[in-house]
Amino acid sequence: MGTDVISNYLVEYAQLVPVLFLMLLAGCVLLGTILLRAGERGRRVLNGLTWLAVLAVIPLTLLPGGLRRSDVFCTVQFAWPAWGAVETLANIALLVPAVFFLTLRVRRPMLIVLFASACSAGIELIQAFLPALGRACDTTDWEMNTIGAVIGALLAVFTLALNRYKTSS
Repeated sequence: MGTDVISNYLVEYAQLVPVLFLMLLAGCVLLGTILLRAGERGRRVLNGLTWLAVLAVIPLTLLPGGLRRSDVFCTVQFAWPAWGAVETLANIALLVPAVFFLTLRVRRPMLIVLFASACSAGIELIQAFLPALGRACDTTDWEMNTIGAVIGALLAVFTLALNRYKTSS
């Protein structure tokens, strides 16, 4: 499924996007809890999910898109998130699973957030320098990806704390 197909689907069903976003967050916490309690087998599955989530970012951001590039190298703007907007939630959701699973494995949330934010900036620069991709470099995308990374790390910290509390009871 191409990224244009995904974008069209999300726009067509825009009213479901916030619900899907909340389901993603709840699903991460539930799955993370299950995997943390599953011992070594859970850690192996967590490793696989981490790689899968990280690798999923590549086609979603670097496969050729349908945009016709203008002469703009990169749109530089910073905006408060429009929480109901499809593109905003999609950009926030993009890094949530990868950061969540990686933080559960490494347990260094600040380091993971900084790394994810740097990777997002790198993706935007690649989009700027390779106009043939048909992708738009936009600092707002980087900003929303970074917000998603922070949410993913906070969810992981919450999940780790919840599991520490449950196992100590």
